[in-house]
Amino acid sequence: MGARVQLGRRGFLAGATAAAAVGAGCMPGSRQLLEVQAEARPIQEEERAAKRPNVLLIVTDDHPKHAAWALRKTRKWLAKGGVEYVHGHTTTPLCAPARASIFSGRYAHNHGVRDNHQKLLLDQDATIQRHLRDAGYRNGMFGKFLNEWRIASPPEHFEDFAVLSPVGYVDGRFNHNGKVAKLPGYTTHRIRDFARDFIRKGETDSRPWFAYVAPYASHAPFTPEERYENARVPAWSGRPSMSEADQRDKPAYLREADVSKTRGQTIRRQQMRTLMSVDDMVQALRDELKATGQLDNTLVIFIGDNGFLWADHGWARKSVPYRPAIEVPFYLSWPTGGLASGTKDRRLVANIDISATVLDAAGIRPRTPQDGRSLLRRGSRDHLLVEFWRRGVDPRLPHSWASYVTKTEQYTEYYDLRTDASGKPVGSGKVLFREYYDLVKDPYQLVNKLHEASRAQEKAWGIPAMASRLSASRTV
Repeated sequence: MGARVQLGRRGFLAGATAAAAVGAGCMPGSRQLLEVQAEARPIQEEERAAKRPNVLLIVTDDHPKHAAWALRKTRKWLAKGGVEYVHGHTTTPLCAPARASIFSGRYAHNHGVRDNHQKLLLDQDATIQRHLRDAGYRNGMFGKFLNEWRIASPPEHFEDFAVLSPVGYVDGRFNHNGKVAKLPGYTTHRIRDFARDFIRKGETDSRPWFAYVAPYASHAPFTPEERYENARVPAWSGRPSMSEADQRDKPAYLREADVSKTRGQTIRRQQMRTLMSVDDMVQALRDELKATGQLDNTLVIFIGDNGFLWADHGWARKSVPYRPAIEVPFYLSWPTGGLASGTKDRRLVANIDISATVLDAAGIRPRTPQDGRSLLRRGSRDHLLVEFWRRGVDPRLPHSWASYVTKTEQYTEYYDLRTDASGKPVGSGKVLFREYYDLVKDPYQLVNKLHEASRAQEKAWGIPAMASRLSASRTV
């Protein structure tokens, strides 16, 4: 994470005028995000607690980065009035591992939730909700928690919750603070109302709060609410990767994939329609924050848990090492922290950075290891690890894989590995297939440059070095 600056952003809040005079550093591309050095006056514990931001974390489901059209109100608030992370990623393009990475700030190989059926492997005492609760935060969670979460089990470290399980769009079953009931109507609206009530309590409860808000959109079966079921969505001609003529350079599972471009366009249209309700929800939460005087000192983070392919390479799911699956929408706003200017941050960032960012904003030193970095500080990474495990009993491909990802290139290895019944990886680990893409010249990943490449070419492209760094990243 880098060295911690004494008092961090709390010092900024305690003496903004002095900080401006110091002229401390700012985040790339944003207005001043000041960090006061040790000269800042000490602040009392009561004052420190009062200055800590509220945290609103919104996580959508199977949400492609290029579905921005459906989020016009969300983007007006969080992108045009905050920070948009242009190179936002998920570190595992699968729901439960991705969400566990958000909560823990760790890669899946470190937090242990490698597939959707191993949610209990996440150490709940190493999560942001545990850290915030121990620091005096009032925690709430509303919507989808972790896959296949038992409806009767309260999510740990949340005092106010409404868990949706099983997940769905209409007439959902919720566990609301221990009372399980099927609630009629569209579940995005129910989640909105639970979260809005939680925010409103901030008027009478002086504790800072953390709200995790997770609607089911835009996951299959892509069911829009009645209001939007026939909503006009702009026509779209697709991407070159949706009608790839020659896939001989792709792994076997893609050579057999045959989802049509027409089907991909239909999925896109339906996902957009479900996200229009999310857009309304986000606007309602902003209105509540403003009405209750909490807007400025609320750190808001919006991210998709993973992306989704719209028939790219014949595939209409996630779980694969291609940009539509691993790139996600990622926005942040925090006016009191200096993040409200409408900027684009071009660093390579990911869901593992959320925990470090939230804890940094709250002035909390994590007790457990973090793979992510606080986005409130300077500095950037040159590459990112993205990984996926095939569940052993699942006959569907792809094989387990890992990718070395930068802003300009991506190198992937597929392995003879799978997860066993306990969620642990088993297999020889042998490399079964490799891919390498020049993301500048080939943004749609049409040409796997390792197909029939010579060793000399591989060396010229730096493949041996990338393979070495990929191997190291998978074990750290």
